[in-house]
Amino acid sequence: MVDDRIEREILIDAPVEVVWEVVTRPEHVSKWWSDQAEIDVRPGGVGVLTFTLRATHQRATVPIAVEALEPLHRFAFRWMHPAGVEARPGNSVLVEFTLAPEGEGTRLRVAESGIVAMEWPEEEKSSYVDSHGQGWDRHLPNLRDYAARQAGNAGSH
Repeated sequence: MVDDRIEREILIDAPVEVVWEVVTRPEHVSKWWSDQAEIDVRPGGVGVLTFTLRATHQRATVPIAVEALEPLHRFAFRWMHPAGVEARPGNSVLVEFTLAPEGEGTRLRVAESGIVAMEWPEEEKSSYVDSHGQGWDRHLPNLRDYAARQAGNAGSH
């Protein structure tokens, strides 16, 4: 049975306001995750994440659709839906970033869900869970380090 949820969390040495910007603003997303990012950061907004070297060994352009935006707390979007088709449960995977203050830092949880409902062969679902789990294991430390640097730089401007 394929897991329907990939979930990771990490403690970041940066305030929620900084982590929020790092997770939602395209100019920051392209520093820790995708090679390029275009995101209309509002519910119903759309965007494109382009991966070349950071996550894959081949170019991938992935459309996203913003599902939820709760400033400083939750950012969710759908991806992996067929091109030209509106993202919805059953044809896309939901990616959620949840932020919570913890001491001087931020506890960030990322989760991907809705994988079982995808119309993919079981092997593809299983491969997705494995590869994306490994991907978050690489990208979240990048996010943590980048956000901490941003927080350290915030006072020097």
